[in-house]
Amino acid sequence: MNPTQSPAPSPRGSETKVLNLPNFLTLLRILAIPVFLILLTDEEVGWALAVFVMAGITDSLDGAIARLTNSRTTLGAYMDPLADKMLILSAFVVLAAMAAVPRWLTVVVISRDVVILLGYLSLFLLTQQLMEIRPSAISKAATFLHLLTLSVVLLGLCGIPWPGGVGRTRLFVLTGIITAISGIHYVIRGLRWYQQKDQAI
Repeated sequence: MNPTQSPAPSPRGSETKVLNLPNFLTLLRILAIPVFLILLTDEEVGWALAVFVMAGITDSLDGAIARLTNSRTTLGAYMDPLADKMLILSAFVVLAAMAAVPRWLTVVVISRDVVILLGYLSLFLLTQQLMEIRPSAISKAATFLHLLTLSVVLLGLCGIPWPGGVGRTRLFVLTGIITAISGIHYVIRGLRWYQQKDQAI
């Protein structure tokens, strides 16, 4: 669940219908984002949490269905991580505005993705080639912590304060550290890739 993951459609991807079930589920997840935000800002946190959980379920389902039915498409490969990132970033922004998550953590999460996106675009402008970036273990860990942090905060707003204050603070710090390390890791990978392309010229 990463926005920089390069699409890897199956060999039959060009023959697969664009409007298939996995892509439909991804589209539903995108459409659920404004619903989630409206419920959250209207303080209907229970319903917002339900929509957030359903979005997570559709994320798992669309990937599994695409693999089992060999129906992955280039469009779906772009839409899926984009839908995930839109949900995560918008949730962090709104929850930070509600003072439910630290603003510094939201800044770290957003800054990481901005740096990765700008770096990716810069490399393309410099080399006229697309860098294939696969999510690393640290990137997957960062995404997991983002989702865990958001889930914990939403549960707390629903009256389920788990973990307690100290545990939640530690989770925020851990999420921030892993997110920052993930961003630095992508920068290093990008610089190494550019160096290899430069030496090959």
